[in-house]
Amino acid sequence: MALTGLSFLDRLLGDAEIASLLSTEADLAAMLAFEKALARAEAAVGMIGPGAATSIAAAIDRFTPNLARLTDAALRDGVVVPDLVRQIREAVGGEAAAAVHIGATSQDVIDTALALTLKPVFDTFEERLTALDAVFDDLIEQFGDAPLMARSRMQAAIEITVGDRVSNWRMSVLRVAEDLPRVRAAIEILTLAGAAGTAEKFGGSIDPVRAHMADALGLGVPDYVPHADRGRIADLANWLSRLTGTLGKIGQDAALMAQNGIGAIKISGAGGSSAMPHKQNPVRAELLVTLARYNATQLSAIHQALVHEQERSGSAWTLEWLVLAPMVETAGAALLHAQSMLSAVERIGDPR
Repeated sequence: MALTGLSFLDRLLGDAEIASLLSTEADLAAMLAFEKALARAEAAVGMIGPGAATSIAAAIDRFTPNLARLTDAALRDGVVVPDLVRQIREAVGGEAAAAVHIGATSQDVIDTALALTLKPVFDTFEERLTALDAVFDDLIEQFGDAPLMARSRMQAAIEITVGDRVSNWRMSVLRVAEDLPRVRAAIEILTLAGAAGTAEKFGGSIDPVRAHMADALGLGVPDYVPHADRGRIADLANWLSRLTGTLGKIGQDAALMAQNGIGAIKISGAGGSSAMPHKQNPVRAELLVTLARYNATQLSAIHQALVHEQERSGSAWTLEWLVLAPMVETAGAALLHAQSMLSAVERIGDPR
């Protein structure tokens, strides 16, 4: 589990489905897809022979990377791609080996692999957001007309309905969901710009090579050099923090509503205490607050990683690797906990 390493916290703080989509295996598969698409695109424009592209694709299809070797090489090189390319060339063999990875650089491979691995993650987020919206509908249908004391600055204000509060929860989530297509379109792009962003080894072939690769991989082609312009990464991290923050607000409201003496919500399956058996702790509500605060903290690190010196950075890029994946998993976990908590509501509204 990405956040703590303690297995008994996996389901509390992690998201096994999202973690699997961002796993080492998924990342390597995406990198290999890049290399296969690159060879085929270069063959299509005459940069390499069609036989070489066929040999590269066939070798990649039967290739299993040596993970221990990649791990050692990443410590040495600071990036996994150089040794991965060496391993692919060894698997290809013969004259065709020299045609592997022509014109590309490590960042092309890794950034494109990130785009590919995030595609199913975005699909999962969309599915979960749709399911959560249905839960909001159910709550409004069941309890929407029930009276509820509105609270301003945590003091009793005027009477509203449960529907008023839940509708506000729902609309806040919908506004975040509406931004997802824009965010994912910016992320789901091909990166192919070479060592300094000039794609110098492609000459006049760069545009058709990019078009071939983007079509094969189901990605867009950016109109800028993505190596040092990391706005799309910051936008994704901002969206993730907005999502967890919006769900955290709902969790905070639920925890306050569940307080003794207020009792405006009853959630089945609430947590127990080792010292006070009479207590039922609003665990999932508290978790939503925790996950929101975690992502808000990590967002500042991604903004630090906007500072990519000159044409390419090592430190800023590595900082993204350290921070972004846990933020994605945290957002997934928050969606799961929000749906679980709200689906378990037995009563909402002021007690009578």
